[in-house]
Amino acid sequence: VQLVESGGGMVEAGGSMRLSCAASGSTSEINAMAWYRREPGNHRVLVAVITSHGESTDYADSVKGRFTISMGNAKNTMYLQMNSLKPEDTAVYYCNADFGRGSSRTISWGQGTRVTVSS
Repeated sequence: VQLVESGGGMVEAGGSMRLSCAASGSTSEINAMAWYRREPGNHRVLVAVITSHGESTDYADSVKGRFTISMGNAKNTMYLQMNSLKPEDTAVYYCNADFGRGSSRTISWGQGTRVTVSS
């Protein structure tokens, strides 16, 4: 599975932005997808996760009520709608896919898209 993120950029605090992650390849084998972010000087942390058919989601406490993760109708695109953005949301956001079965199960990462929230 190959992943390509888009939609990053700069926004003022309180604004909104939507990130997209387009998956290609063996997308029928995707078990779940997620968004992670790497804040300046920190390691990569989980932001939100969604099962392949969108039936279950979970969020980091820091983004609950502000961010929404969703799957597109074609099931090969994932979104992260980010509202009420704060300067501390500034990070490089990465798309992640958990795919495969048994010993073939593995994880794929996108290249990342930078989000900058100005105060």
